[in-house]
Amino acid sequence: MKMTVTEFQAWLADFGQAIEANKGYLSELDTPIGDGDHGNNMARGMAAYEADFAAKQPTSITDTAKILAMALISKVGGASGPLYGSAFMGITKAVKDIVEIDSQEQLGEVMEQGLQMIQLRGKAAAEDKTMVDVWLPAVAALKKGQLTETVVHTAKEHTAELVAKKGRASYLGERAIGHIDPGAASSELLFVALLKYL
Repeated sequence: MKMTVTEFQAWLADFGQAIEANKGYLSELDTPIGDGDHGNNMARGMAAYEADFAAKQPTSITDTAKILAMALISKVGGASGPLYGSAFMGITKAVKDIVEIDSQEQLGEVMEQGLQMIQLRGKAAAEDKTMVDVWLPAVAALKKGQLTETVVHTAKEHTAELVAKKGRASYLGERAIGHIDPGAASSELLFVALLKYL
């Protein structure tokens, strides 16, 4: 695989379309265990990214990732904006001297920097019923060159079995069981959109 700035930007555009198409579903997942606005918030952040992208016309992977990070941090409410924004700030730093990403393994290392920033910001670990539960196995699979839709989908579905330890869902205790974490669901969209470019 070769991921130049063109593919990187196409991936993020596809992610934006997937968020827009699934915003109702994401907010529905968020209703029983959160504020019910995850889909709308993420759609607003991706729309802001697209507007900034059009205005600034970035020509590198790092500038593109930074525009997304800033759009998400400034426009998305709740925890998801700062968490996704932190992820893409980590990615911005990881790719600052990289013109193109030339293997799944290298991309896995880049995405791992994003994951570390999410964990630093949100203090979430595996099995806490957060987006981390999708990022951890997805990044591990990428680093081995083995990312598939099944890996990501299984990880997202698994969050339904967990008791939430972070965020608003954590107040529900056992009652959060049976509900998929919305951040895990939007993270599934991110990694599934990536598959086409591997």
